[in-house]
Amino acid sequence: MVAILCVGETMAVFTPVEAGPPEEVRTWVRGIGGAESNVACALAALGVRVGWASAVGDDPFGRAVLTSVAEAGVDVSRVVVDPTRPTGLYVKEAGKAGSAVRYYRAGSAASALGPEVVDRLGLDEVSHVHLTGITAALSPSCLALVRALLDHPGVTTSFDVNWRPALWGATGPEVLRALAAEADVVLVGGDEAEALWGVSEPVAVREVLPEPGTLVVKQGAVGATVLEAGRAPVFEPALAVDVVEPVGAGDAFAAGFLAAHRSGEPPARRLRSGHLAAAGALCTMSDVAVPLPPADVARLLVADAATWAAARVGAAGVR
Repeated sequence: MVAILCVGETMAVFTPVEAGPPEEVRTWVRGIGGAESNVACALAALGVRVGWASAVGDDPFGRAVLTSVAEAGVDVSRVVVDPTRPTGLYVKEAGKAGSAVRYYRAGSAASALGPEVVDRLGLDEVSHVHLTGITAALSPSCLALVRALLDHPGVTTSFDVNWRPALWGATGPEVLRALAAEADVVLVGGDEAEALWGVSEPVAVREVLPEPGTLVVKQGAVGATVLEAGRAPVFEPALAVDVVEPVGAGDAFAAGFLAAHRSGEPPARRLRSGHLAAAGALCTMSDVAVPLPPADVARLLVADAATWAAARVGAAGVR
């Protein structure tokens, strides 16, 4: 049994080893990357029983993805190996301010997933399903899968909007709002909400999305706000971080927040858990977060506001 099941595509990812324009880089390192498996790996590092469901190709990249996610402590028994379609891949042009990403995922094994998958996921042994808007954008069948999972009785759900304009047409804002409305927990960046629905302030985003029991609006390096029925909004500032590369930080935040949410922690503690997990992703070139030292996490979770504001996270640790 798993407490949380993450469903979506994971690809092989190539990151440059040396600095310089991509056309001049000669050495790349292979890793893995995918929003849902990033969340799963971060949850496993936090001690949550977690599984990942997807499809990979019967190729070296697919085997590498399966091995890497399993080695992180994630149950991969629900992953299908497709004998005809390939594993997707992408290439990062990494930098501190952001990373341009080039995808090669058309026709991938995961893009062929559909609602028929639901019957073999063993959801009677799962209490929570985590999804993102990326999966919904991959193909009509993937969109149908996401809808089926959000509508499935007996499990709670979380949905990270993860707006990717290159994957969506004009229907993206409407479809993503409708999907988010079906989830119990929704995470969205203020910048994403602005691009999708023309609002960015947490209270205004809540007006667009009144349905979810829990709405988290991520406000980048400023912090994040959680809004829940019957409670005043709660804001928690982000940690100061010496950023190495930002990809994967949102996924790590989702993992930290969901782990604390599942444990029944109060809103501010849930947000801090998200910020601490995100810091572990910001300090590495990998898409998958490297957890901060447990002693530092335990100390900062209960620190007063001044101590939290004074902390700074870097590759060498917390200071």
